[in-house]
Amino acid sequence: QVQLVESGGGLAQAGGSLRLSCTASGSQFSLYYVGWYRRAPGKQRELVAELSTGGSANYADSVKGRFTISRDNAKNMAYLQMNNLKPDDAAVYYCTTMRRLGTLKYDQTWGQGTQVTVSS
Repeated sequence: QVQLVESGGGLAQAGGSLRLSCTASGSQFSLYYVGWYRRAPGKQRELVAELSTGGSANYADSVKGRFTISRDNAKNMAYLQMNNLKPDDAAVYYCTTMRRLGTLKYDQTWGQGTQVTVSS
């Protein structure tokens, strides 16, 4: 079972950048899809970005062109580079890993979350 710890959150000004990191423990990290979700106050958790084991990335429309998801399997790490931050990006960001079989998700793990605050 993979265990996840996020880091890199904090306060940024609108237009600024932050890079979130997700450290995974356990084995076979390369076999897992990696995703970043966020939950803003009063809103439901939403997908920000997901990266397949083969390197294909999927982004929410609201972050396309501004955020980049990546992974380093040798280090058991995943990242979310966030540029041109907007106040609407403020949320708790969660890293997740999962196995996929078609549309089926299984063996999913979540991190504890890291707070991102964006000042206008």
